[in-house]
Amino acid sequence: MGKNATKTVSKDGIVTRRGNIWGWLFTAPFCVIFVIFLVVPLVYAFVMSLFTSNVFGVQFTGLSNYQRVFTDPLFLKGMGRVILYTVVMVPIQLGLALFFALLLDSLKNRFASVTRLVIFLPYAIPGVVGALMWGFMYSNNMGPFTTFFELFGLPTPGFLTPDGIFGALVNVVTWQWTGYYMVILYSALQSVPHELYESARIDGATELQIATRVKIPMCSSSMVMVTIFSLIGTLQFYTEPTVLRNQAPTAIQPEYTPNMYAQALAFNYNQPNYAATVSFALGLIVVIFSVVFMKLTKNQSGLED
Repeated sequence: MGKNATKTVSKDGIVTRRGNIWGWLFTAPFCVIFVIFLVVPLVYAFVMSLFTSNVFGVQFTGLSNYQRVFTDPLFLKGMGRVILYTVVMVPIQLGLALFFALLLDSLKNRFASVTRLVIFLPYAIPGVVGALMWGFMYSNNMGPFTTFFELFGLPTPGFLTPDGIFGALVNVVTWQWTGYYMVILYSALQSVPHELYESARIDGATELQIATRVKIPMCSSSMVMVTIFSLIGTLQFYTEPTVLRNQAPTAIQPEYTPNMYAQALAFNYNQPNYAATVSFALGLIVVIFSVVFMKLTKNQSGLED
């Protein structure tokens, strides 16, 4: 009996080891891609940030580049501008996404799926294409807004001027990402048991009360996730201002956002080491913002210790 037990344990051990081997084999492609396309570039960028290029060549300067970047007025101004975009865009995107998700969850007719597709469609359009399209619409020469205002004898708003570019970019990003966030929240609402709604109606709750006291609390974890996605995306603001810069060179400078500043340093001013420092510093700021937000909202996001 002791021998049989030993054999059983031995067989289980072999099976377990074989299972571990197969698990590693199946995850190996992902691990290789993860290391090559994420870990290696991060390590390379960090190593580059520790050196400085000058007329004498490349010299090791340690963390002096980081001391420089956090006192660089161009970087700080771009970072402040991105934070302002974050403060404005994240609540707008979350509010619209939640509104559309609640609206679609209440619709029970055949137009609900069509409406959902129409709201989601802007996300399916590549960011560059969407920015180009809105750049055409904002144009004072041939854009439809110009024609519309001329019909009423009104001056065309300067969407691409220094005073109007902020709202123009907020509109482009909100138009493109709200549908994606709406789908996440709508999926969360679909997983809520409908018995809760029926119980609330029996207790005399109105549809507005059901939405505010049942639906929204039940999808709070998804709202936190959407906020984190929006926060990370906005802090890395790049595509839309880069595309519109050709039409608004006076409103969007090369250092308009930290990502644009890093690109200008690397390709326009031949400072790849300092550009790596700017990129790595921005990455650290994004991580810190995200971690702090998750810690503050861990009860709603399901991240309790």
